[in-house]
Amino acid sequence: MTAPAHQLPAQAATVAAPQRPRRRSRGTESRRGIVWRTIVAVVVTAIVVFPLYWMLVVAFSPRGEIFEPGLRLWPSTFTLENFEKIFDRYPVLGWFGNSLVIGVFVMVLTTALNLLAGYAFARLRFRGRTGIFLLTLSTMMIPVQAIMVAQFRLVVDIGVYGTYWGVILPGAAAAFGIFLARQFFLSIPDELVEAARLDGAGHLRIFLQIVLPLSRPLIAVLLLLTFLGSWNDFAWPLIALKENDLFTLPVGLLYLKGQTTPDYNAIMAMALVSVLPMVLLFLFFQRYFVQGFARSGIR
Repeated sequence: MTAPAHQLPAQAATVAAPQRPRRRSRGTESRRGIVWRTIVAVVVTAIVVFPLYWMLVVAFSPRGEIFEPGLRLWPSTFTLENFEKIFDRYPVLGWFGNSLVIGVFVMVLTTALNLLAGYAFARLRFRGRTGIFLLTLSTMMIPVQAIMVAQFRLVVDIGVYGTYWGVILPGAAAAFGIFLARQFFLSIPDELVEAARLDGAGHLRIFLQIVLPLSRPLIAVLLLLTFLGSWNDFAWPLIALKENDLFTLPVGLLYLKGQTTPDYNAIMAMALVSVLPMVLLFLFFQRYFVQGFARSGIR
């Protein structure tokens, strides 16, 4: 017998297949991932930038305000007294010039040696190449403090103790820079080098006219790293320099701290003078810095 017409909708509902739960669209998941990554980036950026911001607040605040109860995120009175004090009482401009001269010489000399050595390890074929390269990399495991005595005796023996060259020459070789240059040069297509050789170009011409024009990101990275390392170096300039007029900014900062009762506002002003050029330099070379590391295969 045929079921009554009024019972058909109920039977159809009972035999209908259960509906599957809806899946979240990929677009929604992608947007949520972007939101979470943005939140993490903002939090990490705030943690990294806050010390620099606090340095600015203390440097432009009146003396002694940082010892008052409570956390001040903005100076109660904006003042340049701390900067006037350090520039009037101490040869800050001379220390700045010393850091600049030493940093430029170390940067140029170290970058040139790193590029030449990196090209040799990447493109030249000679006996013992791998062993020499591994031996060079092994020097990165030696603490700087372990060789300071030997460096000091060497600097004294060659007669450059207490001069700019006593600080510049020991920092003229960097194993990490050689490694970075070698990895970058290995990423250059072999076809370009082989085509230049077929045209009769030697290694020097290939290096100057083909390899270097393609290595601008690498050169920017090496320049920034070597200059930053020299600018912030404290231990070796403290040992190799003996005259106050030849001090660099990090050594001058220690000299400023040890003269009288610590004036933390003036110390922060001095630290800001030391840090600000490096921040501007990094912002200027940021694009090349990232490209250089990416092309070198370092993550």
